Amino acid sequence: MIASYALVFFAGMIAGAMNAVAGGGSFVSFPALVLAGVPPVSANMSSTVALFPASFMSAFAYRKDFQDIEGISLRRLLPVSLAGGVTGALLLLYTPSATFNNLVPWLLLLGLITFTFGREIGDHLRKYMHLGPRGLMVLQYFVAIYGGYFGAAVGIMMLALWSLFGVHDLKATGAVRSILVGSLNAAAVILFVIIGDVTWSFALTTLAGGLVGGYVGARIARQISQAILRRIVITIISVITATYFWRVFG
Repeated sequence: MIASYALVFFAGMIAGAMNAVAGGGSFVSFPALVLAGVPPVSANMSSTVALFPASFMSAFAYRKDFQDIEGISLRRLLPVSLAGGVTGALLLLYTPSATFNNLVPWLLLLGLITFTFGREIGDHLRKYMHLGPRGLMVLQYFVAIYGGYFGAAVGIMMLALWSLFGVHDLKATGAVRSILVGSLNAAAVILFVIIGDVTWSFALTTLAGGLVGGYVGARIARQISQAILRRIVITIISVITATYFWRVFG
């Protein structure tokens, strides 16, 4: 039992640091909770509860770096993200556990592809289409639905979306991304606490690790080159995605 708590604590530290850097922390915390014996749907809810405070810790570390996204202020993006987070959380609450378990590898793969090739996809799409501020708001809502439903790599999804508008800088978008991810997860957490199935002992242990990792990760991210950050995150996510495919379908 002690080993399980140590596992989820250190997973929380890594997850918090990843979220501070570029997102994708649930790629680590969710599998760790499952390995600790938590059922998949409950593990997903517990992971969301555990990691959302770390996003605000990261935002505090990034507090001098706030900027608008394609001319759209945080004040406009925030309510859209909250609405999407609530929608996604409600969908999760009504998803059967077996169905969710089979969906997880594909959701992880979607996050991996988005992060790895999001910039190239964005550059290609911009040649054929132009999405104005209204389009960004609509797509932000659907990304937030994904965040409320699964959570893994929702920060990466936002970066991929914003890349459609030529926004690629992980550091420059860190503050806004951290606030939006933390807020949509907070909306989901409220529902999970009231009518969900959170495994509190593991969730709080992961939360403690996430707070440490979130702050330290944000401080480190401001000093390391983006190329190195991307390679580290892609490597971690690739290993976890492959492992989960083997676990579910192997």
